[in-house]
Amino acid sequence: MSFSFAQVALISFMYVAMVFGIAYSTERNWIPDKVTTHPITYILSLGIFASAWAFYGVIELADRFGYGALAYYIGTGLLFLFGGFALRPLVELAKRFQINSMADLLVFRYHSHLVGALVTLLMLLAMLPLIALQIQAVADTMMLLIKGQEQKTQIGQLGMQQSLGLVYCLGIAVFAVLFGANREHHKGLINAMAFESLIKLLALLIVGGYVVSVGFGGLSGLDDWLSNNPHHALALYTASDGATAHTLMLVFIATAVSMPHIFHMTVVENPVRQSSSLASWAFPLFLLLMALPIFPILWGGYHLSLDIPAQYFPLAIPLANGNPLIAILAYIGGLSAATGALVAMTLALTTMILNQWILPSNALKTKRDLYRQLIWMRRGLITFIVLVGFAFYLLLNNQFTLTQLALTAFIGTLQLLPSVLGVTHWPKINRRGLVAGVAAGGGTWFVGLFVPLILGQHHWSTTIGPVHIITGVDAWQDITLWSLGINALACLIVSRLTRQSDDERYSAELCSQDELSHPVRLTLDIRSPDEIIDRLSTRIGASTAKAEVERALHRLNIKPNENRPFALRRLRDELEANLSSLMGIAMASDIIDRLVPYKVPEAHDAPDINLIESRLVVVRDQLTGLAAELNNLRLYHRKTLEQLPLPTCSIGQDLEILMWNSAMTKLTGIERDEVTGSHIKDIRAPWGSLLHRFSNSSEHRFYKRQIELNQRPHWITLHKASIPSSLSQQSDGQVIILEDVTELQLLEQELLHSERLASVGRLAAGVAHEIGNPVTGIACLAQNMRYDTEDPEVLECIEHILSQTDRVSRIVQTLVSFSHAGQQTSDHMHSVSLRDCAQEAISLLSLQQEKHQVNFVNEVPESLSVYADSQRLIQVFVNLLSNSRDASPLFGDVIVAGSSNPQHTTITVTDFGSGIPQELQDRIFEPFFTTKEPGEGTGLGLAMVYSIIEDHKGGLDIESPAHQDTTNGTRFIITLPNQNQVDEQGSSSPNSTQSS
Repeated sequence: MSFSFAQVALISFMYVAMVFGIAYSTERNWIPDKVTTHPITYILSLGIFASAWAFYGVIELADRFGYGALAYYIGTGLLFLFGGFALRPLVELAKRFQINSMADLLVFRYHSHLVGALVTLLMLLAMLPLIALQIQAVADTMMLLIKGQEQKTQIGQLGMQQSLGLVYCLGIAVFAVLFGANREHHKGLINAMAFESLIKLLALLIVGGYVVSVGFGGLSGLDDWLSNNPHHALALYTASDGATAHTLMLVFIATAVSMPHIFHMTVVENPVRQSSSLASWAFPLFLLLMALPIFPILWGGYHLSLDIPAQYFPLAIPLANGNPLIAILAYIGGLSAATGALVAMTLALTTMILNQWILPSNALKTKRDLYRQLIWMRRGLITFIVLVGFAFYLLLNNQFTLTQLALTAFIGTLQLLPSVLGVTHWPKINRRGLVAGVAAGGGTWFVGLFVPLILGQHHWSTTIGPVHIITGVDAWQDITLWSLGINALACLIVSRLTRQSDDERYSAELCSQDELSHPVRLTLDIRSPDEIIDRLSTRIGASTAKAEVERALHRLNIKPNENRPFALRRLRDELEANLSSLMGIAMASDIIDRLVPYKVPEAHDAPDINLIESRLVVVRDQLTGLAAELNNLRLYHRKTLEQLPLPTCSIGQDLEILMWNSAMTKLTGIERDEVTGSHIKDIRAPWGSLLHRFSNSSEHRFYKRQIELNQRPHWITLHKASIPSSLSQQSDGQVIILEDVTELQLLEQELLHSERLASVGRLAAGVAHEIGNPVTGIACLAQNMRYDTEDPEVLECIEHILSQTDRVSRIVQTLVSFSHAGQQTSDHMHSVSLRDCAQEAISLLSLQQEKHQVNFVNEVPESLSVYADSQRLIQVFVNLLSNSRDASPLFGDVIVAGSSNPQHTTITVTDFGSGIPQELQDRIFEPFFTTKEPGEGTGLGLAMVYSIIEDHKGGLDIESPAHQDTTNGTRFIITLPNQNQVDEQGSSSPNSTQSS
C-alpha cells in the first residue's frame, strides 16, 4: 500500500501545526503552569535525546551488533542513574552562573576564548552528520509512504525527496525562530519537546505491540518463531563487523554529557531545580520503554523477509501488512523524534556560534537596541544552521545509513569527554591541555571519519612506512579508541608540563564539587549601582546597562542606593551571570572584567565570610553526615555570638563588617542586614568614625569615649582582639566588643556630687552652729532693750528684731536637724506630727530661690501623727515635694494632704504637672532611673523615698494621671501603720500595695 504526496504532506502539516499550537498555547499561558513546570514535563523534554536515530537507526544497530545495541540505552541510563556524580554538579554550576551552552561552560572553567571557539568548531562539525540524519530519516520515510515498499530502491534518489527535505527544514527553522530565539526561558519549547517525546514513545510501543500481536500472534508465537529460527537469536550475541559492545558503551555514555543539544535541554531549559533527582530514575525508565520494542520490530522484519534496510522496519512492517493507521502512527513517531532533536540541536549550535564567534568579533552596535540585535542574530543563525545541515544532507546524497551518521557524530562529540570531566572532577587540567587534547583527538576524528564521510568513502586505507592506516566509518571502533586515547594523553601531558594561570585556578575552584573552596574576599573600586551603569553604558549601551542592573537588583532584592561592598560584589557577579545568559560567558566575562574588575587584596587572601554564609544557607538542606554536624556546630556558635548580651561585631582585614550581633543592633539602632558587608567607615554617625578610629589604633581598649546619642551624652568603652588566620599567623580581622558605661559614669558623677554636697552640709552645720551664738546674743540684747525704753517706735523695732532672730534660729535649727538625718534607729522613733514634717520640708524648699516657684499647700490635719523618725520623714517630703515642684507649671499648686483610719495613716502629695507615662510608672522607683536631663537628676531620690517608707513598714504607690477630668498631674500615696499596728505586728509589713 502507499499514500499520495498530498496525503503525506497534509499529515505532516497537521502534526507540525499541532506542535506549533502546543508551543504557542504555552507561551500565551493557556496551558496551566502546573503542567509546564511539572517535573514529568521536564523528563519528557529530555526525550530529544532519542532522535530519529533512536526511532529508526537503533533497529539497524540491533541488526549489526545484537545486544550491543542496548549500550545506547544502558550507557545514557547509567549516566543519569548516577547523575548526582556526573550531571548534577554541571547542572548546579550552569544554573548558578547562567551558563547556556557546553562551550560557555568550558570557557568559564578554562577561562579562554580560544577554548570556546575550538569547541564550537568541533561541535558544529560533529553535529552536521546528526542534523543530516534527521533530515534523511524524515525524507526517506516520506518517500517510503509515497512510493510504497515495491519501489524501495529509489528511496533517496529522487528530486522529490530532496524537495520534501527542504520544506521540512524550513518548517523547523520557522518553529525554532518563533519559540527559541528570545533570551528568556522557552517554556513553549519545553512543552512541545515533551509532547513529541510522548508521541514517539507511544508510537514505538504501539508498533512493537502491533508486531508481536499481529505479526507473531502474541508472545508465544514470537517464542515459537525464535525456536524455529535459532540463528536470529544467536546473532544477538555477536556483532556483524566484530566490534565490541564496550566501545559502543563508551561512545553512548558520553553523549548525555557532551552532546550540545542534550546539555541545552538538561541544563539550560531545565525549569525545575528539584527535577535532577527525579531525572536520575525517570529518564532511564523512559529509555527502557524505548528499548523494549527494538528486538521484536527487528524480528518482525525478518519474519516478513522485508527487502528494505532494517532501520525503516518500524514503518515498513505496517505498510507490508496493509495497516495504514499503524503506518501513519509510525511515521508521526519518527517525524516527532527528528523534529525535537533537530530543533534542540539548532538552538544549541546557534547559542554557541553567537557567543563564541560572532559576539567576540565586536558585531554589536552600542547605539542600537542590544536585545533586538541579539534576537535578529539568533534568528539568522537558526536559519543558517538549518540550511547548512540541509546542504550537508544533499552532499552526502544518502550514501550512509542512519547508524553510520550517528556513530560519526557521537564519536566527534566524544572528544569533549576529558574536557567536561575536568570541569568538576579534574581540576588540574588547564587550557593548554584542553586545546592540545581536543585538537589531537578532534583532528584524528576529522581525518578518520569526517573527511571520508564528505568524500563518500566507507572504507579507505593507506600505508605510511610500516604503519597501515584505515579510515572511514567501517573503522569507527579503531578511530574511537585512537582519537579518545590521543585526546586524553595529550591533555594530561600538556597540563602536567604547563602551569595554570590565576584565572584558571580561580575558575577551577569555583567549578569543583566543593563550591565553598574559594572563599576569597575580593574588592571593587565602585561605590554604587549607578556607577556600574555608567561603566557598562560604554560597551552595551545606556538603556541595556540600566535594564540589566535593574534586573540584577530585583533578583537579589537589593536597593538601588546600595553601597555595601558585599552587596556590590553580589551585584557584580549577578550581572556577569545575566550577561552570560544574554551573550555568553566569554563576552560577559570580558566586559565585566574590563569595566568592573575585581582587585585581589595585596596582603593575603581573606576569606569571604558573607559569601560562605550565603552559600551554606542555600545548601544546608543537602548536607549530610559529618558535614551536617559541622554546620550545626557552626550555627550554634554563630547563634551564641549573635545572642551575646554584649554588643559585638567582627571586621575583616579590609575593614568590612562580617558580623553584627543583636546587642549591637540594640545599642546602635542599626539592623544587621543594613550593615553586614559594608565598610566600617560607611556606618552612620557616630559609630562609623568611632569604630574606624578604634580599629586602626594600636590600642586594645578605648576607655569611656563620649558620644552623642539622641542629643544626650553617652559613654562607651571599646575592647578589641585580633582574629588569627587559619592559614597563617597574620591577622585576618578583628572582633570588637562595646560596653555602654553611661549609667556607671553618671553614678560616678553623682557620687562626686554627693560627696561635695556632704562636705557642704557639714560646713553648713558648723556655720549654723556658729551663727546661733551671735543670733542668741542679738536676741538677748533686744530683750534687754525692751526694759530700757518705753518709746513705742523703739519697742516696735525691738519686736521686729526678736521676730527675725527667732526666724533665723528656726532656720538654723532646721538645717542642723536635717544634716543629722541618718539611718533609722529605735532612739529616733517617736510620735511625729505629719503636718509639722511637711511644713518643715516646705520651709526648706522655699530657701531654693533659684528654682521656679510653686504654691505649696499643706492640708495635713494638725492632729495627724505617726510613730516614725521625723528627720527621715522630712527627707521623704523634701524629695516628693521637690519632684512635684519640678513637674509643676510656674505658680502651680502642690498639695500635701492626709487622712487616717484605725489601721493606717495615708499621706498624699499631688501636683498638676504633665504626669508620668504609664510605661514608665513601673520603673521610677528603680535606682538611677530618671526622666530629667543629664545633670538635673540622679535617679536616686524616689528610690531613697521607697527605701525609707519600706523601713517604716509602709507602702508607696503612684497614681497618674491624678485628675481624671484634665488627665494630668501625679499623686504619690504614702501609707504608714499606726502606733497600735506597729506594736501588734512587730516587724511585719502592712497589707498595702507597694510599687516596684
